[in-house]
Amino acid sequence: MRILDRYLSHEFCRNLLLITVSFISLFLIIDFFEKIRMFLSNHATVQQMAAHFFYRIPMILSQVLPAAILLSSLMTCGSLSRHSEIVAMKANGISLYRISLPILTIAAVVCLLVFILSEWITPKTNERSEYIRLVEVQKRHFMGSFKQDQIWYRGQKGIYNFNLFDPQANTLQGITIYYLDRDMNLQMRLDAEKGEWKEGHWLFHHLLITQFPNGQFPVLTKMAQQVTEIPETPEDFKVIQKDVEVMGYFELQRYINKLQSEGYDATRYMVDLHGKAAFPFVTIILAVIGIAFSLRSERSGGVAQGIGAGLLIGFSYWLVYAFGLSLGRSGTLPPFLAAWFGNILFGFASVWLMVRLKT
Repeated sequence: MRILDRYLSHEFCRNLLLITVSFISLFLIIDFFEKIRMFLSNHATVQQMAAHFFYRIPMILSQVLPAAILLSSLMTCGSLSRHSEIVAMKANGISLYRISLPILTIAAVVCLLVFILSEWITPKTNERSEYIRLVEVQKRHFMGSFKQDQIWYRGQKGIYNFNLFDPQANTLQGITIYYLDRDMNLQMRLDAEKGEWKEGHWLFHHLLITQFPNGQFPVLTKMAQQVTEIPETPEDFKVIQKDVEVMGYFELQRYINKLQSEGYDATRYMVDLHGKAAFPFVTIILAVIGIAFSLRSERSGGVAQGIGAGLLIGFSYWLVYAFGLSLGRSGTLPPFLAAWFGNILFGFASVWLMVRLKT
C-alpha cells in the first residue's frame, strides 16, 4: 500500500498544485483590473502595486484551497475511474474507503494549513496590503492605532479614544475626546455613549462635557444628544479600524471578551469567530464530496455528470455558509449554529454519499 499511497498522493498533489496556481492567478488578474484605475489615478509605482498584490496572496490562498481540494479530488478520482484503475484496486481487495485515505489525509493537512494561514499569516499580510493601498497609494493620513482594548486617534481638534467603531453602520461606541491647546494642556473633555454619522455630521448621544478653566474647578455639562463638529469622517477611522478578516481567531476572541465585559453586543463578532473555526473544515467535507461523486461514475458511467453535480453541490456550500452567517448576525440563529450550519448540512450529505458507495 505504500506504493499505492504514494501514487495517489502524487496524482492528487499535482492536480491540487495546478488548480491552486490557476485560481490564484485568476483571482489576481480580476483584482488587478478592478483596482487599476485607482492605482493609476493615484500615480502608484510598480513596486507599490506588486507589493499590494503580493501581500494579498495568503488571503487568496486560504479562500481558494477548499475549492481546489474539491476539483482535485474530482479530477484525481475521475481519472482513476476512467482508466479502470479503481476496478483494478478493488479486484485486489482494496476498498474505496482505503483508496480515499491518502486524499482525505492531504485534505486534513490542508485544513490545518488554512487555519494557520488565517491565524498567523493572513492578518499581518492583509494589514500590510491595506496600508499600502490606503496610506502609501491613496495618501490617507494614518494618525491612530488599534489596540485590543480601544482605538486611539490623533485628530485635528484633539485626541480621540473609542471603545468600538462599526465601519458598516458608521457608529462609534464609548467615545472620549480630549481637547488640548498648543502647549498640550487639557482644555475640555467630551464623553459620549454613542455616536452616529448622519447627513455629514457626527450626532453624539448621552454626552458629558467637562471644561477645565484656568485656575478654576472643572465645569460639567450633561446633554442627551448633540451634533459634534469634528473634521474626521468614518473613512478616516476605517484606516485604523481592524476588520474581522484581518484578525486571527484568538485576537478576535480577546476582542469579543473585551466588548462583552463592557456591555456591548458582540453577536456579530461571535458569528465571525465561530466561522473562522468552521471554514477550514470544509476542505475535508468537499474532498469527501468530490471523491463520492467521482467514484459514482464507475457504476453510472457519467464522469462528466458526476463532476458537474459535484461542482454544483460543492460550490453551493459558500452560499449556504454565507446564508448561515447572515442568519447569525441578524440574531435568527445562535452564533455557533449559524457558523457551522453549512458544515453540518454538507457534512451529513458527504457521509451519506460515501455510505452509498459500493466498496
